[in-house]
Amino acid sequence: MAIKVVLIEDSAVALEILKRLLDSSPEVEVVGTAQDGEQGLAVIAQSMPDVICTDLQMPKMDGLEFTKRVMSDFPRPILVISNTVHPSDVDNIFNLMSAGALDFFPKPTSGTAMDYEKLKSALVTKIKVLASKK
Repeated sequence: MAIKVVLIEDSAVALEILKRLLDSSPEVEVVGTAQDGEQGLAVIAQSMPDVICTDLQMPKMDGLEFTKRVMSDFPRPILVISNTVHPSDVDNIFNLMSAGALDFFPKPTSGTAMDYEKLKSALVTKIKVLASKK
């Protein structure tokens, strides 16, 4: 049975890249997308995913506030996919983990087909690990 995932990402390009990466895996099913945290909460209420992937920097409700709301309303594993969650971004990572995010993944930019396969493999692996957490 595929792991149900919701993607929340304000960049249409990044959202499309992530959706294509995940849709190409039989182990994952993207059951909803949103472009900000407010929309994301509504999508989660409807689709009840196993794992949520969210950006950190978004309009209306950022990833940190979104993570807090998810943990209070619909607790489930959250993977933050962002340009601001590299190992050097200690404050962002600490704040997100304190709010309930379980893991982090650098946002994909561009690359070769081989880069995308490595990226897909790493992303799907993280989602599978998170889906096993309750």
